[in-house]
Parts: sequence; structure tokens; C-alpha cells
Amino acid sequence: MIRALIVDDEQMAREELQALLEATGEFELLTPCANGFDAIKAINEQRPEVVFLDIEMPVVNGFQVLSMVDEERMPHVVFVTAYDEFALKAFEEKTLDYLLKPVEPERLALTLTKLKGTLHRGETPHYDTPDLQRIPCCIGRRVKLVEVAAVECVFTDISGVHLHTAECDLCTDLTLKVLEERTPLVRCHKQYLINLAAVDEIQLHDGGTASVRTHSGRDVPISRRYLRLLKERLSF
Repeated sequence: MIRALIVDDEQMAREELQALLEATGEFELLTPCANGFDAIKAINEQRPEVVFLDIEMPVVNGFQVLSMVDEERMPHVVFVTAYDEFALKAFEEKTLDYLLKPVEPERLALTLTKLKGTLHRGETPHYDTPDLQRIPCCIGRRVKLVEVAAVECVFTDISGVHLHTAECDLCTDLTLKVLEERTPLVRCHKQYLINLAAVDEIQLHDGGTASVRTHSGRDVPISRRYLRLLKERLSF
């Protein structure tokens, strides 16, 4: 059985595709997601082998979902969209396949054949993903998109990944690795990333460690491993 996740903001579209996938008898279906933010969380936590991903969704669209997932956790992706066939030709090189709405069982069968062959060969999905401009953060039942430039630092602890801005602290389902690779934020500690533009001063400590104070007064640790790199980046 292939672990699969459906992501679409339209309930009818989710239900129709779920019925088609169930009819094949080939899929173990995870709880479907109605938005891109929930999809990121589900991919990180449940590790589906394939995601049937809608493109046009509010707040976080399908392309943005791909840019927010760690490559080590990246599933194979099948775009499911109402875009016309000619526009989708450009997507074929970047994702496993695409399906046009309404999805036809015969076309889904071709996708399934392609997917099974890809999994059998052990191919690892890899997609060209753009740098992040905004980071999705959950506030209750709302998702706030925070501009990367507004972030002073990011840190991780047992409760998750946290963003600190001059105004507030927020949580995100993006991993520290994704934020390091796809934003200008710089690693300064195993658990911290720093925005160099937010650095107000560096304080050197005994033992080769240091700390950064941001413009808002937040103290961020710098480990010995990253101190030289940070000095070079700051021309210090």
C-alpha cells in the first residue's frame, strides 16, 4: 500500500479524489488537508510517499508547500488542478505527474503506474524550490505570514520551532533546516538561526563562545563552531 495525502481547499474535490484512490485498492490514505499549512505539518509528521497537491489554495499555495518542506522528507508530488493541459506541460519536469480536474479514472491509472515504477526504482523526489519570502506561523486557527526580513532570530526547542520578531514570538511548522537553506537566516548555534541585519552587538565570552544582541534586545547564543563564520559575515 502506498501512503498518500490529498491536499485541496475544496471539500468536494477532496472527497472525489479520495473515492477514486480508494477504488484502486493501492493506497493507504492519510487524513486529507484543506490548506497548504496543514499539508506541511502532515508531510513533516506523517511522511506520505505521495501527495496529491492542489496548486491554487489560499494563504499557502501548492508551489509554496514544496518550498517549505525539508528535502529529506519530500514526498513524490502529483499536482491536481483545473489548469489547462498546455500550461501544465511545464510542471512535468518538476513533479511526478499532474491530474486535471475533474480527475478521470483512466488518467489516474496512468499516474499510478508511473508512481509504482518510481517507488520500485527507489527514486528520490527533488524539486526546484524558490527561496522563501514569508514564513507561515500558526496563531490559534489563523495562519500569519511573516516576512523573512522581519525575523530577528529562529530557535528550536522541545515544543517546536519559534520565530522572534521585534514585536512578538510565533511558532512555525517549518524545520530549522528548511529555514537555513531557503532564507538568508544564518546558523549561529545548533538550535538558532540569526538575521544578520538584526544584529546590534556581539559579546565575546570565555571559552570561545559569544552571544548576539538584536535590535529589540534579544540575546542569542553563538557556539564556537559558528563564531568564526559569523565574524566573517559581519566583517568583525
